[in-house]
Amino acid sequence: MSAQPENPNVPADHVTIHIDGVEMYAPKGSMVIQAADKAGIPIPRFCYHDKLSIAANCRMCLVEVEKMPKPAPACATPVMDGMKISTRSDKALGSQRNVMEFLLINHPLDCPVCDQGGECELQDLSLGYGRSVSRFVERKRSVPDEDIGPLVATEMTRCIHCTRCVRFTAEVAGTYELGGMYRGENLQIGTYDGKPLTTELSGNVIDVCPVGALTNKPFQFKARAWELLARESLGYHDALGSNLFLHVRRGQVLRTVPRDNDAVNECWLSDRDRYSHQGLYADDRATAPMVKDGGEWREASWDEALARAAKILRENGADRLGMLVHPATSNEEGVLLARLADALGTGNIDHRISQHDLSDAAIAENFAMPVAEIEKADLVVLVGGNLRHELPLVNARVRKAWMNGAKVHVVNPVDFDQTFDLAGKQIVAPSAIAGALDDAALREAATAATRAVVIVGALAENGVHAATIRAAAADFARATGAALCRIPQGANAVGLADHGVLPTGLDAGGMLAEPRTAYVIYGIEPGLDFADTGGAMKALGGAQVVAFSAFACQSTRAVADVILPIGLLPEVDATLTNLDGREQVVVAGGKLPGEARAGWRVLRALGGLLQADGFEFTDLVGLRASVAKRDVTVAAGRAVQPAGEGIELASSMGIYRSDAVVRRAAALQAHPLNQAPRAMVNPADLDGLGLADGATGKFTTAQGTATLPVSASDKVARGTVWVESGHGATAPLAAGRVQAGRA
Repeated sequence: MSAQPENPNVPADHVTIHIDGVEMYAPKGSMVIQAADKAGIPIPRFCYHDKLSIAANCRMCLVEVEKMPKPAPACATPVMDGMKISTRSDKALGSQRNVMEFLLINHPLDCPVCDQGGECELQDLSLGYGRSVSRFVERKRSVPDEDIGPLVATEMTRCIHCTRCVRFTAEVAGTYELGGMYRGENLQIGTYDGKPLTTELSGNVIDVCPVGALTNKPFQFKARAWELLARESLGYHDALGSNLFLHVRRGQVLRTVPRDNDAVNECWLSDRDRYSHQGLYADDRATAPMVKDGGEWREASWDEALARAAKILRENGADRLGMLVHPATSNEEGVLLARLADALGTGNIDHRISQHDLSDAAIAENFAMPVAEIEKADLVVLVGGNLRHELPLVNARVRKAWMNGAKVHVVNPVDFDQTFDLAGKQIVAPSAIAGALDDAALREAATAATRAVVIVGALAENGVHAATIRAAAADFARATGAALCRIPQGANAVGLADHGVLPTGLDAGGMLAEPRTAYVIYGIEPGLDFADTGGAMKALGGAQVVAFSAFACQSTRAVADVILPIGLLPEVDATLTNLDGREQVVVAGGKLPGEARAGWRVLRALGGLLQADGFEFTDLVGLRASVAKRDVTVAAGRAVQPAGEGIELASSMGIYRSDAVVRRAAALQAHPLNQAPRAMVNPADLDGLGLADGATGKFTTAQGTATLPVSASDKVARGTVWVESGHGATAPLAAGRVQAGRA
C-alpha cells in the first residue's frame, strides 16, 4: 500500500490535531495545553506556566484524549498527528472537578479576608469547577509561616504545592532558594535554611503563585484589586526599561506589577522596579517651590521661584553656566534642556554624571545584540560589572543562554556571585581589565562561537580606566565578531544622547573640576549621584544653583538657591529610550504631590520667561511634534590620571542605592542585598595595608577620605579595594588609587 500523501496545508514540523472538534495545527513536540492556548480554548491549570518547566503535579488540566483510557494532563501530553482532544466532555470536566475537590481539602478558603482575594486563580477556577458544599469533614492541616524577607509575605496554609515558585527560583532566578520539604500530606514549600530570599527577582514568586500563599508584603492589606486603576509605565532604575503597570488608588501608587513584553522584560520584573514606588512618598519630597534668602529656605510661589531662577540664568549665561542632568530624565525634558542650553549660549550640558573617564567622548549606544536575542547566544563575556545588580533581567537572559549551552566568561576586579557556571574568569585589578581581553584562549573561544556577545558593565564604564577598557572591548568585538553591548549608565542615557543632552563645551567632570559661576542641576541628588561627590559639592557650593528636583534633600538644600519641585516618572507623561533603542511611552499614574509639576511644564515656563526659542508649544502634544533627534559633536573630556601610590579602587553601585527614589524605598533598604557600607580587600593585601578583617580602616583618595569597616574576601582581586557607591559613607572615594590604613 502506498503512503498517504501529506496535507500540503500543514506547516512544516507541525501536526494536525482536533480540540473540541476544532481542527488546528501544532508544532511537533509541543503540548496539548500550548496548542489550546494558541487557539484560545481555555484549559484550567495551576502548576503550568509558559515560562517555567513542566511539572504536571496539580492535574487540574486533565483532558480526554481519544483512544486513551484515562484522562491526560494537557500540560505534559505531546501532540500527535490526528489526535482528538476534548476539554469539555463529561469525562474531562468530571476529572477536573475531582482534582479541584482534592486541591481544596486543606485550603482554608478564606477568600473574603485573603489579601489575594479578587485576583486569585484558585478562587476563579473554584467558581467554575468547585463543589458548592465540601464533603471533607476532617480537620484541615495548617502550616507555620516563614519570614522570607521584607518583600514577600507568606501564608503557606493556602499553598496548593504547584511548585511554580520553586521552579522560578531554580530556573529563572538561579538561586534555588525554595523547595519542598517532608512528604505526602506533610509536604511544605519553603526555604531550607529559614533565611530571607536573596534573589533580586524575588517579587516574581508573587506573580506566579496561583493562590494567596505568597503576596506583596509592602502592599499587604492596603487595598483590594477592584479599587485599583492600572496605568502603563516603565521601570526607570536601569536602562532596560521594563514594562509594568502602576496600580493606583485615588492618585497614590500602591503597587507595581509586570506588563508582558517578550522583547524587553518578558513577564518578569526586578525587585528594584517592583518596590521602588515607596520612595515616591518620602518625607523629604519637594512639594512646593523654595528659595533661599540669607542662607534660610522658605516656600515661594511659582512666579517668584521661576523669576529667581530666570534671573540667575540671565546673569550667568554662556560659558559661565553648567547644566547637569540626571540620566533617567525623559526625552521630552531632555529636548527642552538642550534648547535651554542653546538659548543661554552654553555648550556645558551633560547627563554622564557618574562617569570619570570620558576622554574618548563616549556616549551611550544601543546594544549591538537585542536583549531578546542574548538568550540565544552561545558565548557571553561579562566585562567590568555586576550584571545581576545592574540589569537583573538581562542577567536572567544570560542565565537562559547558559541553560541552553552557552559558555560564560568573566573579566572583573571582583568575583561577583553569579547565577550560572563560568567557563572562565579573570579576576584582575581595574587597570588590568583591558589587557585581560587580549587573552588568547578567550579570543579563540569567542572566534569559534557563532553568536558571541560582550557586555561591558558599570564598574568599567564609570571607572578611571573606562576609555581604555571601551577601546579594548571594541577591539575584542571586531577581532572575534562578537556583538558589543555597553550598558548605558542611566535609564534614559540612550535617549538623552539621541536628543543632544551632551557637551560641545565642558563635560560633567570638567564643569565641576573647573567651577562655573552658576549651575542647573536636573533630577539629581548631589550628595550621592555624582562620580566625584566631594568635587561636585565644592563646585556647586561656590556657585548659584537652580535645582529642578523631586526631593528637597539635605545635599540639595546645601548647594541650591532655588528648588523647583518636579514630578517623578510614575507621575508624568513621558517617553524613555531603552538600551535596544526602543522608545517607550509612559502615562501618568500617581498624583503629583503638592505644587509639584511635570518637568516639561516647568521648563516651558522658564523658557518662556527667558524668551527662548522652541518653547512656544502649549501642551505635550505640541512638544512631541517638535521633537527630533540631534547630532552633536561631543567634546572629549580630559584624560584621567589614576597613577600614584596605594591600592586600586573598584567601585560599583549598590543594587538598592542606585538613585534617589530607590534609596527612599523602605522595603528595598531592608533587603539582604542592601549591604551596609564596607571596604572589601583580598586577604593577601591586609598585612601590607596594616588592616585586619573586621577592623575599621581609613581609605583616602585625592578626592576625600572614608572610614569603613574592613571585610576580607578572596573574591576581590589582589591590589584592589572594592566598595559600593550610593552610600554617604563611601561617597568621598571617587576614583584612582587609595591610601589605606587603620582608622
